[in-house]
Amino acid sequence: MKKEIHPNYTTNAKITCACGATYKIGSTSPELQVELCAACHPFYTGKQKIIDTARRVEKFQERSALKTGAKTGKKAKAAKRSAQKVAKREEKEKAQ
Repeated sequence: MKKEIHPNYTTNAKITCACGATYKIGSTSPELQVELCAACHPFYTGKQKIIDTARRVEKFQERSALKTGAKTGKKAKAAKRSAQKVAKREEKEKAQ
């Protein structure tokens, strides 16, 4: 084996989870931070936990809400424009 190319091995590396649990294990890094551990992982606890670092869940919920609540396409745009025209006419009539 070549010398001086391997990382240093730390026998008491500190692992910190997002839930607050800490562990001491052997690793090449002196400290590690993880999102899930055996104390909070859904497989072991039986509770659903959503880890969303890139807002993927919120983005999906926003898109699904837009699809169900609002129309999209040319017909929806035309209906919106006609509603705006009607509102402008009503404002002009009130002003006179």
